[in-house]
Amino acid sequence: MSSPTADPRDPADSGSAPMNPEAASDATTDPTTDPTTDPTTDIGQTTPEPQPSGEGGDTALPPYDAIVLLSFGGPESPEEVMPFLRRVTGGRGIPDERLEEVAHHYMEFGGRSPINDQCRALQSALHDELRRRGISTPVLWGNRNSEPFLTDVLREAYDGGMRNVVALTTSAYSSYSSCRQYRENIAASLAELAEEGKELHVDKVRQYATHPSFARTNIRLITDAVRAADQPDDSKLRVVFVTHSIPEAMDDTSGPGDGEGNLYEHQHDELAHVALDEIGATLDRDLDGALVYCSRSGPPSQPWLEPDINDHLRSLAEDGVTDVVVAPIGFISDHMEVKFDLDTEAAETAQEVGLRMTRVPTVGIDLEFVSGLVDLVEERAAQARGEQVTMPAWPGEAMPPICRPGCCPNLRTALPAACGSD
Repeated sequence: MSSPTADPRDPADSGSAPMNPEAASDATTDPTTDPTTDPTTDIGQTTPEPQPSGEGGDTALPPYDAIVLLSFGGPESPEEVMPFLRRVTGGRGIPDERLEEVAHHYMEFGGRSPINDQCRALQSALHDELRRRGISTPVLWGNRNSEPFLTDVLREAYDGGMRNVVALTTSAYSSYSSCRQYRENIAASLAELAEEGKELHVDKVRQYATHPSFARTNIRLITDAVRAADQPDDSKLRVVFVTHSIPEAMDDTSGPGDGEGNLYEHQHDELAHVALDEIGATLDRDLDGALVYCSRSGPPSQPWLEPDINDHLRSLAEDGVTDVVVAPIGFISDHMEVKFDLDTEAAETAQEVGLRMTRVPTVGIDLEFVSGLVDLVEERAAQARGEQVTMPAWPGEAMPPICRPGCCPNLRTALPAACGSD
C-alpha cells in the first residue's frame, strides 16, 4: 500500500471561491432538496422542543446554558452572493471583478449555498440527540460570514439570560482557517458585547478530526462506497481522499507553537492511512489511495497544498485506473466546495478521462457522527466542572480543549483569540 499522500504535481488554479476550509458542510442527504431535514428555525433561536422521549430526565449541562453551533455561513439568495463574498475576502483587496468570477459558481445553484440548510439539519440532529440523553440545554447556531451572525446570536443568548456557552464548530481539523479563525470570531463577538455591557463566557469543544466517531463514520461510508463501485480488481480502483487546500505556510504553522507544524496535512494523512487499512481488512482487499486537495484559491505564485484532485484524476487514468472512490474527508457536509468542486468539476474531469467516479457521502447528520459530537460537548462540560475525563482519540492524539500558545497563528495580523492560552 502506497502512502495516501500523493506525489505532488502542479495543480491548476481551480477558480474556486477564495474561502477558508469549512469542515462543516456535508449531510448524507442534501437538505436543499430534502425538506424533511430542515427544521425551519428562526435566526439564532433554538430548535423546536420535541415531545418527551421518556429516556432519561430533563437535565441541564452545567456549567453551560447553551451550545452554539458555529459555522462559515453562505448566501441564501442571488442578492446575498456578492455581499457574502466581500465579507469572506474582507481586507484582502480582491476586486469585485474577481469575485464575480466566483459568484457564478453560486448562481449555478440558484444563488443559494447548501451550507445553511445543512447547519439547520445538524442543529436539529444535535438537539434530538441531547433530548434522547435527557439533556435540555438549547442548541443555538451562528455564522462567521452570513446570517445568523455569531454576535447577534450571542446577544440574543445574553438577553435570554444565558451567561456560559460552549461552541462546536463545523470544522474538524487543525489550522488557522479551521480553528483559530473561529476563536478570533468568538473573541471579537465577546468584545463587542462587552462594550454593550453584556458579559458572556464561551468555551470551545476540541477539534475532532481525531475523535473515533469521526473516523468510524468516514470509514463506514467509504467502505459502503467501495462496495457500490463494484470493481473487484484492486489495480483498477483507487480511493481518493479529498480536503480543502490551504497555503503551504498555513499548513507549516498548523498545530501548537512548540510543535513540528504541518498538523493539518498530518491529520488528514493519518485518517487516510487508517481508512485504507480498515477498509482493506473489512473487504479482504489490498486497496491503494492518495490524499489530494480541492478549492485552491489565491495568486498562482503562492504555494498551496497539492496535488489538485483534477490533476490527480488525470494521472490515475493515464496509469490505467478505471474506477475512483472520492471521499471528502476534509468536510463534514456537502457545502459549495463539495457540490461544485467535486460533484461538478471533478465529476466532469472523471468523465472526460474515462473514470467511473463514486462520491462518498460526507458525515453530515449520520447518527454515529452526531452522537460523537454530543459526547464531545459532554466531555467539555465535565472538564469545565473540573472533573477528570478520558479523551478518546483515534487515529492520532486528542487535541486540547484550550489551544496551546502559538497554535495555528494568524500569519497576516495578530488578533485576540478566545478559548486558548495565548
